[in-house]
Amino acid sequence: MTSKFLQWDIFCHVIDNHGDLGVSWRLAVDLVERGHSVRLWVDDASALAWMAPHGHPKVEVLKWSDAEITTTVGDVVIEAFGCRLPTHVENLIATHDSIWINLEYLSAENFVLQSHGLPSPVMRGPAKGRTKWFFYPGFVTGTGGLICEADMAHRQSVFDRRAWLARYAPQALHKEMGFKRRLFSLFCYEPSSLQDLLIQLAKDDTASTLLVTQGRSQQAIAQALQALQMPNTGSGNLQIEQLPYLCQMDYDHLLWACDFNFVRGEDSIVRALWAGKPFLWQIYSQDDQAHHIKLQAFCNTLQMPHDLAELHAIWNGISCKRIPALGPTQLLNWASWANKIKADLGGQDDLVTQLGQFVSQKR
Repeated sequence: MTSKFLQWDIFCHVIDNHGDLGVSWRLAVDLVERGHSVRLWVDDASALAWMAPHGHPKVEVLKWSDAEITTTVGDVVIEAFGCRLPTHVENLIATHDSIWINLEYLSAENFVLQSHGLPSPVMRGPAKGRTKWFFYPGFVTGTGGLICEADMAHRQSVFDRRAWLARYAPQALHKEMGFKRRLFSLFCYEPSSLQDLLIQLAKDDTASTLLVTQGRSQQAIAQALQALQMPNTGSGNLQIEQLPYLCQMDYDHLLWACDFNFVRGEDSIVRALWAGKPFLWQIYSQDDQAHHIKLQAFCNTLQMPHDLAELHAIWNGISCKRIPALGPTQLLNWASWANKIKADLGGQDDLVTQLGQFVSQKR
């Protein structure tokens, strides 16, 4: 990481406020915690009301529209996920020595290794003649790595699972006391196999609690329960508990507290990996089915157990098979794999460290 503290401008155009804004906010906070100054320019910051309700004293959140009247530009300018910068900002970059970075989406596909760190000459517009740089997050050496706060390991080591559950899921904690019970978190879109999952958990020999996050997850659960004519609180050996909106730190805590996590999108899959617990990732669906290739690359790169990779295909609608029972042997094997992957990824430089190194080379 460069020893010089820099001014960073991060631009985020919100498409999916959980993912785009979530990643941008985590990046901004990680940078300021390491001594840098950050301005986060966003066109819709409304989700920060629950994602980061207390904000951060050193992260300045600004309206995208106000970028048209700013008189300064950062030492580093980041286009989050390739969003187009405001014209006025490009004008400023044209006359300043800013490092211009296109922070791309996370992927395990082969092109990431080939494209990470490549220059992209600007051929038109007010910044014509300047260079922006591709920066690709990734899971292997040679990519930009993953966001991982410097204090992550410490926070996990002192995490009080029982205290957290007592605050956010007291019924789950009460039912868990004295009994063998599995805890699942659910953060999803509208998986076609959700009904199968509910049926499997309800009839399983081991009791389970499903902790459902706010938004589309709760809407999907409500529709599935209605179709199955199952009570909102669950049936058989399945208990369902609805969670309030969780800030980013408490979402991390949710993943740490559970035995198995259903996650979706880019930000939550990274947090699931750092949790070291088995998971199912519902990847963001694309009309051209490109997400099928992306998911397969992810499973292959992380050397995912075959049965868990097959379950990913079912959960993402790639396979038409029914969801199988989630037996204790499977969960134990998947937990061992998840812990190994966490350790392997932790041995690589994180994204902010690599960003700092990259910027130092270009200045």
